[in-house]
Amino acid sequence: SHAKEILHCLKEKYFRELQDLEVDGQKVEMPQSLSWYPEELAWHTNLSRKILRKSPQLEKFHQFLVSETECGNISRQEAVSMIPPLLLNVNPHHKILDMCAAPGSKTAQLIEMLHADMNVPFPKGFVIANDVDNKRCYLLVHQAKRLNSPCIMVVNHDASSIPNLQIDVDGRKEVLFYDRILCDVPCSGDGTMRKNIDVWKKWTTQNSLQLHGLQLRIATRGVEQLAEGGRMVYSTCSLNPIENEAVIASLLEKSQGALELADVSSELPGLKRMPGITKWKVMLKDGQWLEEWKDVPSNRQTQIRPTMFPIKDEEKLKAMNLERCLRILPHHQNTGGFFVAVLIKKSPMPWNKRQPKVHQKLPQRTEDTEVTAANSDNGSKCITEEPTLAENEESKKMQELQNSDTEQSKKEGVCGPPPSKKMKLFGFKEDPFVFLPEDDPLFLPIQKFYALDPSFPKMNLLTRTQEGKKRQLYMVSKELRNVLLNNSEKMKVINTGIKVWSRNSDGEQFGCAFRLAQEGIYTLYPFIHARIINVCIEDVKILLTQENPFLSKFSSETQKKVKDMAMGSIVLKYDPDPEKPDDLQCPIVLCGWQGKTSLRAFVPKNERLHYLRMMGVEVFKAKRKEEESESKTAEEVQHRLAQTEEGMDVEDKEHDLVTKMEAEIGEESSHSPVESSAMEVENKIEDLDQSSKNANNHVSQENDDTHTSNVKD
Repeated sequence: SHAKEILHCLKEKYFRELQDLEVDGQKVEMPQSLSWYPEELAWHTNLSRKILRKSPQLEKFHQFLVSETECGNISRQEAVSMIPPLLLNVNPHHKILDMCAAPGSKTAQLIEMLHADMNVPFPKGFVIANDVDNKRCYLLVHQAKRLNSPCIMVVNHDASSIPNLQIDVDGRKEVLFYDRILCDVPCSGDGTMRKNIDVWKKWTTQNSLQLHGLQLRIATRGVEQLAEGGRMVYSTCSLNPIENEAVIASLLEKSQGALELADVSSELPGLKRMPGITKWKVMLKDGQWLEEWKDVPSNRQTQIRPTMFPIKDEEKLKAMNLERCLRILPHHQNTGGFFVAVLIKKSPMPWNKRQPKVHQKLPQRTEDTEVTAANSDNGSKCITEEPTLAENEESKKMQELQNSDTEQSKKEGVCGPPPSKKMKLFGFKEDPFVFLPEDDPLFLPIQKFYALDPSFPKMNLLTRTQEGKKRQLYMVSKELRNVLLNNSEKMKVINTGIKVWSRNSDGEQFGCAFRLAQEGIYTLYPFIHARIINVCIEDVKILLTQENPFLSKFSSETQKKVKDMAMGSIVLKYDPDPEKPDDLQCPIVLCGWQGKTSLRAFVPKNERLHYLRMMGVEVFKAKRKEEESESKTAEEVQHRLAQTEEGMDVEDKEHDLVTKMEAEIGEESSHSPVESSAMEVENKIEDLDQSSKNANNHVSQENDDTHTSNVKD
């Protein structure tokens, strides 16, 4: 419902303002919807980044894009990279693995598909998003966090040897097979040549020859973990057949009929595509062309592999249906170049044939060894370049460790990182994931205060601290809890869970030490039966434009409801009125705080602006005024702080009108959402400057990471 409102807002307001607009003497082209993307949810604009950023006429549109992207309501992405998730045909009950997920725009699409029905807080499916690069995993977390889902887990592994996970099914352990796998492998990126100048400088024939082996290993590991009847999409942003058809042909050949290429010619109507190719040659570094493996000089046979060449047997080749692959060429619809193949698994891989039966009979403790043995076995059969003896040794060591530690940690509900001696760990050490015990005294006051429904899955609550005070409570879906508890020793989890409650020292005197967090409110709301105030649209505007409005400013209905309610954290709910079609037509749930004489919303800044835009309130503030406000002297700022009244936030004393709310967009304050309790504000005034600086440093650091890592898409 929110996406539809944004689309309405874009069409009716922002696109209309771009009509007949000229920038530097050139008429601005209107954004066009991508004809092949469902429900007009993807749009393309020809405006360059420079023009968008620098042109005063486009400033309002630019601020809209930046702010909505920050909230997670819009994602900016290369058009062709939107294709693989669409071809996966995801349903909310699917277990999904994204093997090479960073920077995360495709992962965001997958999460969105899981939550197709907003009335289901916990879809049965989940996304496990993996990346080999620890730094890029944090970029992935940042992208996924915007969508506020309890069904996403970010892990850090080499995709070509990602471990088999186990889950508990009715008391017995089973290997986790995925219904859908996205295998968007590292590639030479030559399809991005229109936007990526580096490709022209650095491209050599060696790029694809060096990547082919890795791509094949990742794809092989993917199909091993795919459930029968499941779908895997293999994609690259390259047009080189050695990275594309050669990998698919090799995979199909060694699958001995277990895999087939799906015919997706009828899917995504409107997308211009070319069929996969069946004939190609391999070029050496010195420019020499080779047509067959037998032509490869003996001194080159370690770099050039037989799997890089097309299959000669015409019958075999015909049965593979390589023409079912998709090739997207840049000049056909003004995009990047891209390759996609959709594979369906009809039966277990030949080297894994006995695997499911073995697992049912084995006692719990030996199961892990069996899984890894199966892996090492397939490694030697199907991946000639890299035997997996080292993995096998590692698995034995891991097994010894598991026998002693696993049972104990599981009883305590603690999912720590894998032991560093047993596995090579790179990057930051992660805090453990600790599930709340069933009898934890922490939960009872929360349950009572918010009158939580008996069906509330309290077993899915977790914290990131084993000792000391628990400051934040996070929530995962039941299925992800199962994955976490059964695999903590064999996988490095970077992040999972959505924040639902935060400790608030002032709350204790009102009966509950934890206040609601806006990130998790849409997940929690169906279970809350107390402390809900239904508000009208005028009340919502007051809550979002004024920092700490007095109760007298609200409608008489709201005042009546608040009168009999104790102070503390509350839920503010807006339901659309179908009889007033001009009003906002999607429901809104906000976290708030009720004080003695006032009511306030705890909503991050960009989210506030989002709701106000949807309600037709003008939130744009020109940069010129922004720069003026930046150049205020320190004395003026100190004077303003001194003038601040009790319970009012520093930024918003002078900003009762929303037109002034975005004066600081791009300044430090935009990075730190206004989320402190009414009673804590005074104490935090002195700290605000310092914390803003820290937030800014953190964000600029994150941006640095983004630029330094070579972004795949």
